[in-house]
Amino acid sequence: MPIREATAADWPSIWPFWHRVVAAGETYTWDPDTSEEDARRLWTDPAKRVFVTEDETGAVVASGYLTPNYGGPAAGIANAGFMVDPDRAGRGIGRALAEHVLAEAKADGYRGMVFNAVVETNPAVRLWTSLGFTVLGTVPEAFAHPRHGLVGLHVMYRAL
Repeated sequence: MPIREATAADWPSIWPFWHRVVAAGETYTWDPDTSEEDARRLWTDPAKRVFVTEDETGAVVASGYLTPNYGGPAAGIANAGFMVDPDRAGRGIGRALAEHVLAEAKADGYRGMVFNAVVETNPAVRLWTSLGFTVLGTVPEAFAHPRHGLVGLHVMYRAL
């Protein structure tokens, strides 16, 4: 499945699944009512390298970004975000995109990657641990999950 750097023309394909994932309120700390304009600014900030995954027809089915997590002397630690169209979940798309972004981060000279707020009930926690991330700590009851109530937010890290 092709993975490439996104262009501005990809946003109309990213927005429908971005909105669906964030509006569900289960995996991201962004406001479920985020407008399309604000979402585009969040996801495609110029400091980020944005990627898309295409299916066999060329349709965009996932997106991810890579960015420095900190600045200055700590700029060697990356951060990333990932979204897969929920209709395409469970097909290995997220893993392929994550492996690609991790390789890009290493090639860009990052020494490690941190996720600042992984909802502990997010099924992606299994993916991140299988890719070598560890939970450094959990902020208890930090996230109001629509089905599970108050759940923790993990801080996860992996050396590159």
